Amino acid sequence: MPRNHGASIKDDAQYEALRDTGMSKEKAARIANTGREAAARRGGSHPPYEDWTVRALYAQAKKIGIGNRSRMNKRALIDALRRH
Repeated sequence: MPRNHGASIKDDAQYEALRDTGMSKEKAARIANTGREAAARRGGSHPPYEDWTVRALYAQAKKIGIGNRSRMNKRALIDALRRH
């Protein structure tokens, strides 16, 4: 039985499942608060992170607030972006 996370989380079961996979609270909440049908219709439009330059990955990491990015190589930046 999923815990009630309050009015800020619309789908408690999905939120807990996402958190169990290691997703951040912020990202899990964004996904859980999007209707499942609406989320299924949306798709990513950018190329895979492996095709991005290190400079572009760094800029994206900075934009979303990932710390210690100056010490990260391309693989670490990709991993951090995917975990956020």
